[in-house]
Amino acid sequence: MTEPDHRQEEENPLPFVAPARSVPIDAPLKWLKQGYDDIRRAPRQSLGYGAMLALLSIAIAVGSYQFGTLALYLGLASGFFLVGPVIALALYSISSQLERGRNPELGYCLRQGGRFVRDLMVFSFVLLIVFMIWARSATAMHIFFPENTDFQSGDLIMFLSIGTAVGAIFSAVVFTASAFSLPMIMDRKTDAITAVITSANAVLRNKSTMLVWGSLIVALVLIGFLTAFLGLILILPLIGHATWHAYRDTIDASQWPENEKS
Repeated sequence: MTEPDHRQEEENPLPFVAPARSVPIDAPLKWLKQGYDDIRRAPRQSLGYGAMLALLSIAIAVGSYQFGTLALYLGLASGFFLVGPVIALALYSISSQLERGRNPELGYCLRQGGRFVRDLMVFSFVLLIVFMIWARSATAMHIFFPENTDFQSGDLIMFLSIGTAVGAIFSAVVFTASAFSLPMIMDRKTDAITAVITSANAVLRNKSTMLVWGSLIVALVLIGFLTAFLGLILILPLIGHATWHAYRDTIDASQWPENEKS
């Protein structure tokens, strides 16, 4: 007789990164439509949260304008793109609840976020460091601001061009790391490192589509700024909900167990 094998079969380890699907270049338009559908299905929760974020944006803008410099104001405006993924967590949760047929509750969003607060704190800490470096860089760039009152338009254009270029570099790095990582942390039992690498891999595999998506986000937020921040009441929920659908459309995280949904 052959001796029975009492060794337990080892579990297959999870891959280092979640697979990324290839998405068409016009996918961001579909994500925005799905995001708008979520706003229509949960207008009170979505627009209420959007209003809170718009008021916060106004307070930051007024404070930086009164007590800081133009360079700091522009730096904080650009920094908005750095912290955006974190402040959109509640919107991801609303879309997730709608997806499961629940009636979305902001209180549930907070409870859900508390379940994986450790990974969120790690991610938020990294974003905070990047934001502080960018704010410091924005202040340092004030040396390029024309000192004379009779400066030429070319001098101002150079100042704005340098600031835009530096801000674009910071924003591109953060966008690559956060495009899909926070929705994945909220959806699946994974760690921040795996989620960030998954996000970076997905962005690099869909460069053209992500360029369109990032450009749409920038354009929409700028529209919100140009409307004295009032447009952010609708625009921020739209982007947040659309980001959730972008994650669901692009990332195949089925090998990771789901977070508890109750």
